[in-house]
Amino acid sequence: MTSTNAVPRAGADLSRLSLNQATTKYADLETVVAECVRAGIPGVGLWREPVAEYGLARSAALVRKAGLQVTSLCRGGFFTASDPGERAAALEENRRAVDECAELGTSVLVLVSGGLPAGSTDVDGARERVADALGELGPYARERGVRLAVEPLHPMFCSDRCVISTLDQAVDLANRFPADQVGVVVDAYHVWWDPNVYRAIERAGERIASYQVCDWVTPLPADVLLGRGMMGDGCVELARLREAVERAGYDGPIEVEIFNQELWDTAPRQVVDLTVERYLRHVW
Repeated sequence: MTSTNAVPRAGADLSRLSLNQATTKYADLETVVAECVRAGIPGVGLWREPVAEYGLARSAALVRKAGLQVTSLCRGGFFTASDPGERAAALEENRRAVDECAELGTSVLVLVSGGLPAGSTDVDGARERVADALGELGPYARERGVRLAVEPLHPMFCSDRCVISTLDQAVDLANRFPADQVGVVVDAYHVWWDPNVYRAIERAGERIASYQVCDWVTPLPADVLLGRGMMGDGCVELARLREAVERAGYDGPIEVEIFNQELWDTAPRQVVDLTVERYLRHVW
């Protein structure tokens, strides 16, 4: 977690920066909000579990009073169960997530689609159940000013977390529905490796609902979910990806979302200051 000698690019500022709550996982919501205000970070990406713990109405009031924009709520999804009862429960849970977005004042609900049901090898069937769920939820979300944002995850998560593995897949899926109902997330960690990613970003165009950044570092830890690194510590062309999403028409918030045990064990203020430094040096 040391600084680097890279020079911030001309025109770099913090006006689009958002701190995803997961980056400072062990900090309570009041601390996250206070640190964003102190550091001049105008946006915050929230997670449903800590928001519920603090209280939905209290959370909405806290960020509103601080003048922060809630750039996204994570997460909805997990649509791939084959059991009808489980599918119905998942849809109801996602309706609640949409309602929470509306209360918090964010138009972006990030969706992790879900992996294969236990004992199943039918990945095509699982993907089609994701599409069915989007078809059911899309109108409900639009009525509440919320857009369902499909996030493709790296293929190593296909079996247990997300059967949508590339940005092209996510765009194909989103294109089956109105653009104001379903969009996509471009997360640098999950898409950087794809030789077709820049073409896919261009295809995505107005479908891009969120752009998230961190870095890819090796060797991966035993729990690969925690294998994200601070920007500049890995091999992702972060500025090039940012430029690509901007050419595609996206000019919204840029969320820093990092699952990393070392960061989680570090004082939130230090993490926030490093986030600002690395964002200016490597994303811009």
